[in-house]
Amino acid sequence: MNTILYVRPTGVALETQAFSQADIAELIKDYALESLTSTDRQFDFWFAPSTQFCQHRPNRRATELLLATTQFTAKTVPLLRGGVVVATHDADGNLDGLSWHQLDLLAYKSHSLTERDHRELNRRITHHRHPGHIAQSTQQRARTEPVRYGR
Repeated sequence: MNTILYVRPTGVALETQAFSQADIAELIKDYALESLTSTDRQFDFWFAPSTQFCQHRPNRRATELLLATTQFTAKTVPLLRGGVVVATHDADGNLDGLSWHQLDLLAYKSHSLTERDHRELNRRITHHRHPGHIAQSTQQRARTEPVRYGR
């Protein structure tokens, strides 16, 4: 079993175990997983690119960890939604567990964000939580979805 970090949509981070990518999919509750890797290639962020309304709210804690471990800026970091798993990989690219050193490094890096980073993330997350934005997103999806006739 591999030690991974599961960041719930509420922002609570839990250390748990996973054997394979299927275990990660079960935690996130979606099998269409995508991942982003940190700049130093130590950390993999697994998430579901879901457009479901229940996962519309950004996962602030996971987004902050992604920002702290990559070269994204607070203006360009993708806002991760829903549950997010942070793990690592071995030399062959297979899922591997986080070491104590890596868990400590994640904690250290999460405290490295500046006040400016926090302000910019707050602005972006507030913008995405605004009801007008949600309604606008729904309208945009309705305009871009194909029209289906018949059944």
